[in-house]
Amino acid sequence: MIRHTVVFTLKHAAGSAEERSFLDAAQVLEAIPGVEKFERLRQTSPKADYAFGFSMEFADQTAYDGYNAHPDHVAFVRDRWVPEVARFQEIDYVAL
Repeated sequence: MIRHTVVFTLKHAAGSAEERSFLDAAQVLEAIPGVEKFERLRQTSPKADYAFGFSMEFADQTAYDGYNAHPDHVAFVRDRWVPEVARFQEIDYVAL
């Protein structure tokens, strides 16, 4: 199992219609084959510098690779992520 996570901050003002539009558009990722346990998360810790997170799981590397190459993921990254995310940190995990 691979857990794919990313924390990020948007270029949009907090609570704005643009922020909501981005977060709603991200739900397209949940429908990509192989994606399990997709979550859109809001950061609450005062220790962190990011506002949001996405978390999802994949059964194996093949499922994860399929997600990365899927046209819906590629389009989301190109059309929404790149122009709207100010900064991010991606971390992928496997269980020990």
